[in-house]
This record gives sequence, structure tokens and C-alpha cells, in this order.
Amino acid sequence: MPLKNDGTPYYRQVAADLRAQIERGTLKPGDKLPSTQQLRDIYGVSGTVIQFAMVELKAQGLVVGQPGRGVYVTDRSS
Repeated sequence: MPLKNDGTPYYRQVAADLRAQIERGTLKPGDKLPSTQQLRDIYGVSGTVIQFAMVELKAQGLVVGQPGRGVYVTDRSS
């Protein structure tokens, strides 16, 4: 997915795209997100950008990180 150079920070664009996938149901509760390297390749950004995007999604309660296992979509239905 090409990111826009419109002044919006890339990490926010990545977080917004992943959030939209979660809200659409493309990424479902319990789904594991692609690895940092895969996300870097998908979005064409640095690992730092991906880390900042994950911090934003975690703060919003959309994903949870499991050390050594990955980042998963949370179940917000309850």
C-alpha cells in the first residue's frame, strides 16, 4: 500500500490502514498481524515507523503484543 506524502506521519497512515482492516473484519480477533519485517515490506517504511504504529494501535486497545510470539488483534466484543 503506497503511503501518501501529505504531511500525515507515516506511522499514523500505517496505523489507520491496519485499524481499517480490523474494523472491516479483514483482520479478525485473534489474528496475528504480519511480522515487523513483513509490514516494513508492505508499507515501504522503517521498523521504527512500524513500532510507532503498533504503539498507537495498542493504546487504542485494537491489538496486544505477546513477547516472542507476535502482535494479535484483540477481541473487543465483550
